[in-house]
Amino acid sequence: MSRIAASPTDLRMREIRRQFVPLASTVVACLLSLLPIVMASPIIPDFAFLVLISWRLLRPELWSPLTVLLLGLFNDLVAGHPIGQSMALWTALFLIYDVIDARLQWRDYWMDWFVAALSIISYTYGVWYIGQRVDRFSEADVGLLGNTINFNIMMPQIGLSVFCYPIVSRLVLALDRWRLAR
Repeated sequence: MSRIAASPTDLRMREIRRQFVPLASTVVACLLSLLPIVMASPIIPDFAFLVLISWRLLRPELWSPLTVLLLGLFNDLVAGHPIGQSMALWTALFLIYDVIDARLQWRDYWMDWFVAALSIISYTYGVWYIGQRVDRFSEADVGLLGNTINFNIMMPQIGLSVFCYPIVSRLVLALDRWRLAR
């Protein structure tokens, strides 16, 4: 037998679930960077970024750029990035998404994957660029954090991130269906 009206407790739980599932899933993805996984080269995708763009491409109305700014600060603090790296890159990409949404009349799965792939490449390049700079007085690349990494070493991470996006997107879609379920 179906219910016509839910109890006030059910309505409150549904509203809490509706508001906090996207935020909680992104925070949990940020916390995945605390797992003790050691690699010789960067190959593991940034799951926090993948979850974030999956939510943004699935539900554009969900977050404002200010919310993304705060999530970026949390990601910078948890993952050990320079403060402002995720804040700036995530917010800039969300503003670019707003421009893309205003220009495109329709989007499908392949268009979302293409936009996500461009975002992953842009984000990875931005992370690399923030960590690198060219010293004008010497012949070598000198990183801002002491790194001298060539961008080619980031290619496996980019490829794996692009191919992990559909899986993360499916997980986010399942979370969204649970979030909106009665």
